[in-house]
Amino acid sequence: MAEFEHLGARERQIVEAVYRLEEGSVNDVLEALAEPPSYSAVRAMLTILVQKGYLASRKVKNRYLYRPAASRKATQKSIVRNMLDNFFAGRATDAMAALIDVASDELDDTDYRTLKKIINDAKKGNKS
Repeated sequence: MAEFEHLGARERQIVEAVYRLEEGSVNDVLEALAEPPSYSAVRAMLTILVQKGYLASRKVKNRYLYRPAASRKATQKSIVRNMLDNFFAGRATDAMAALIDVASDELDDTDYRTLKKIINDAKKGNKS
């Protein structure tokens, strides 16, 4: 799978829009972007993102539909791995502490129980 750190800001916005849409046309992507560039610029970037392996496309009648080239889970893993390596020196505990610190106002007892279960399962070697 292509690594997301090689994307420019606009490319990343377009890929994120396609993930939210799950599949969409150039017009769909345009509508999903805040302050979008021109139709032809989005179409060109979508074509480039397909060539780079971030997106896939298929032709339906007279238009192309774009979708993520990798599953959401595979993409999340790639992004998290990149974040761990680049911002946390590969240390998952530091990343987890930062995430909990940022989201602590939004976490409730159910969330903490879920985190505890995830940690316990990981200790036992069970991946969810």
